Amino acid sequence: MIKLSAVIITFNEEEHIEKCLKSLQEVADEIVIVDSHSTDRTITICKSYGAKIITQDFLGYKEQKNFALTQVKFDYILSLDGDEALSEELKSSILDVKNNWVYDGYYSYRLNNYCGQWIKHSDWYPDRKLRLFKKNSGSWEGINPHDRYTLNNPKSLGKLRGDILHWIYSTYSEHNQKVEKFSSIAAKAYYDINKKSSIWKIIYRPTWAFFKAYVLRLGFLDGFNGFVICVQTAHVTFLKYSKLRELHKNKN
Repeated sequence: MIKLSAVIITFNEEEHIEKCLKSLQEVADEIVIVDSHSTDRTITICKSYGAKIITQDFLGYKEQKNFALTQVKFDYILSLDGDEALSEELKSSILDVKNNWVYDGYYSYRLNNYCGQWIKHSDWYPDRKLRLFKKNSGSWEGINPHDRYTLNNPKSLGKLRGDILHWIYSTYSEHNQKVEKFSSIAAKAYYDINKKSSIWKIIYRPTWAFFKAYVLRLGFLDGFNGFVICVQTAHVTFLKYSKLRELHKNKN
């Protein structure tokens, strides 16, 4: 059986980190925490589970995760966020793979819990995530805050049974705050690679984002919370392109 390093980047994750760590007990041979100066009980909880703690100033989402990959002992890696945990079925599937590793990486679906409800539709499910992979098989890429692990050989990819459980937002207010934060991060990331905005994009992109999530991807089947999620999907898109336009305008 191969040895597996689980790696988690954290910042003030005391609300959910214990669920994450408990779910790793049966599958991980090492747990590495890369923490960006948490001020709550995150580190205390992680130490109680025997995790290796590394303190690192936050470099950006993909940058922090790429740094974390350099800190592990073993050649096979499972990457989670501090507000995620493995379902029982996913744990079983990972144990099977540890006994018979075939591909460079394996993906599973992520199931998001929003204000106490598991969301089964819209852009939120199935939310495909590649989180189990060989060391040096690829890297974390994407545009912050939307990082993704990309394999050097994308054809060497397997699928795991079960879901990553993700406790995303517990209140509507928390969602609003994150929409404001993430739209600013995304606008700056787009600006840095010289992506442009326009009045047309500010109008069209949010409208399409809502229609795709609510109608084409059946977000309406998740009831009121499904509607709120799809509205916020449009809202974050609107803010991202509005802020991007403002950044370019202020440069001139």
